[in-house]
Amino acid sequence: MATLQNIRNRAGVLVAIIIGLALLAFILGDLLRAGSSILQSSKMDVGDIDGNSINYNEFQQKVEQTADVYKMNSGNTQINDQTWSKIREQVWQATIRENIMTPIYEKEGIAVSPEELFDMVQGNNIHPIVHQLFTNPQTGQFNKSAVLNFLKAIDSNAASSEQKTYWLYLEDQITKDRLFSKYIDLISKGLFITKEQAKYSLKNNSKSINIQYIKQEYNTIPDSAVNISESEINKYYKQHQSEYKEVALREIQYVVFPVKASQEDDNETKKWIDEIKSDFISCKSNKEFVNINSDVNFDDTYKKKDEISSELADFAFNGKVGDVYGPYKKDGKYQLVKIDDIANLPDSVMARHILINPQKEGSLKRATEIADSLKNRIEKGDSFDALAKKYSEDKGSVARGGNLGWFKKNQMVKEFENVCFTGKVGKIYIVNSKYGVHIIELMKKGKEEKQVKLAKLIRNIEPSNKTYQAVYANASKFASKTETEVQFLENVKKDNLNKKIARVKENDEQIIGLDQSRALIRAAYTAKPKTVIKSKEGSTIFEFGDNFVIGILSEAREDGIASLESVSPRIVMELKKDKKAEIIAAKMKKATIGNDLEATAKKLNTEVKDANNITFNSYTASYGMEPAVTGTVVNLESNKISAPIKGNTGIYIAKVISEKENANIGTEEMEAAKLRQSLVYRTNYFAYETLKSNAEIEDMRSKFY
Repeated sequence: MATLQNIRNRAGVLVAIIIGLALLAFILGDLLRAGSSILQSSKMDVGDIDGNSINYNEFQQKVEQTADVYKMNSGNTQINDQTWSKIREQVWQATIRENIMTPIYEKEGIAVSPEELFDMVQGNNIHPIVHQLFTNPQTGQFNKSAVLNFLKAIDSNAASSEQKTYWLYLEDQITKDRLFSKYIDLISKGLFITKEQAKYSLKNNSKSINIQYIKQEYNTIPDSAVNISESEINKYYKQHQSEYKEVALREIQYVVFPVKASQEDDNETKKWIDEIKSDFISCKSNKEFVNINSDVNFDDTYKKKDEISSELADFAFNGKVGDVYGPYKKDGKYQLVKIDDIANLPDSVMARHILINPQKEGSLKRATEIADSLKNRIEKGDSFDALAKKYSEDKGSVARGGNLGWFKKNQMVKEFENVCFTGKVGKIYIVNSKYGVHIIELMKKGKEEKQVKLAKLIRNIEPSNKTYQAVYANASKFASKTETEVQFLENVKKDNLNKKIARVKENDEQIIGLDQSRALIRAAYTAKPKTVIKSKEGSTIFEFGDNFVIGILSEAREDGIASLESVSPRIVMELKKDKKAEIIAAKMKKATIGNDLEATAKKLNTEVKDANNITFNSYTASYGMEPAVTGTVVNLESNKISAPIKGNTGIYIAKVISEKENANIGTEEMEAAKLRQSLVYRTNYFAYETLKSNAEIEDMRSKFY
């Protein structure tokens, strides 16, 4: 400090300023670096929930984990775009729930102890998830020893990494389910039904009524007969703004330039199949040749004459193995057909099987080993029936010793069916399918008849690169003269194009009719209204499959209250309905003749209609869904005409003709218990939904997906 003071004294104010600027620069540098870090962090957020930022990397890790569990559950190794979208949505909803509920659990002291989790997994109060997974399909009994063996395998590292991941996922789900159950239990303790509520409910359910009514619809008065002022519209809008909440939406107007095969493409396809015909005729392995050269894989099934198109039936059943038909053109394809084999096969078979589940056994290799062992035992004399009841995972056939009964073609998976229809009676086969590993015994065959197996070499008539370039040139020409909505509409009309409209939310996956069109939706949310939409690379031409698409953003709507301008037509319609209701009600009231509904109807030039068996809880009746009418008539005195009742589609006057007391409606105590049970049930849903609606949630996933 003394040294600094000496410098100040010697160099005066100038040096002090220089040092001050240096210190300021140092501090600002830290602040700017920190700001850059914060900015970078915010750029990597997929959302914000009540002030908690949701980091992309952490979110994506959960998505990948959930995808792994999905693969294990489904047995699929690949996930399509639609499923990925569902998984991301599932993880996002789980993330919202966790961020909303965790602070509440902590505040209320709600937790799940290790001892409690142990009890739900392997103790005396098994959770339904665990119970379902480890229930013996043959006996329907929960197998606790199977749980213990599985957990021992995990502890000793004998289980696979996939099994460990799956189990940890289940434990997490069980814990979350238990936490929420405790929360609902706490709320439920404070729910009760008063005696007056029970008494009122019993009264409403104590009778049903039959009525007669007349109706005057609103459309009997023309719109021109009622006038609505601007002040009335403004007043209604201010009083009903909560009814006009809306979510962010983008309206896209777009044109499609489809890429379709030209005549030149057709000619080239015909030339290709003509040239390959001789090779197809002379090839030794039809299956291999087709799978290498055809656009459709080899079909290994035998077919009867009536299962083949009339175009091929005569050729197939009058020819010999090796004969070739075609080429011929059908459904946008050129085809060559070769008779691969001819055989006498049954129209139906009887078989039994034992199904081994690879997922339950830990791997396909282990399931195959078990199947081989069982096959050997059966061939040595062990009872197929007994082994099926003990080992098979097919719940539908296990009680019958694996017997599937008689079945025809196309009733089983292809791999299973092929063995059954081409195999020998009494022989044991092992086949893999999407369901697992099957040990099959063919028991009986039905009547045999001639069937053929056809090798089809198919070449799709598809657009060439030259065709793509020609269509792209047309799209480019349109794009070059289109920047604004006005230009877009003018050019659409000038070029006689078909304009389409799509309204999309920010996280919609695609526009109906445009596969894989997520990129256009994302781009629409960064575009300026009334301008052409550009991709992140700056192109105005989007390519989706065999379509080039150009669009403009015609409207951008954000979360919040809809503008007066956008809802004004709806308000005018509602106000006109109210004014018409006043006019019709006054007219009907004036026309009412005592309690004589028939005379009143005649005066109004309408007819009397019936509605029967109406109770307070009736959702609808012969007059439609009219809660105001139902609520009025169930409390109306018999044989007395009601005042005009404003309904959804018109004005009603009703009269109760008869009443019937409902028997066995129970006591007040029973009604109170029933009402409370209903209340608790609804609480299970509304408790969380209310918290969610009050949370501040910003969804930014569209930046990444």
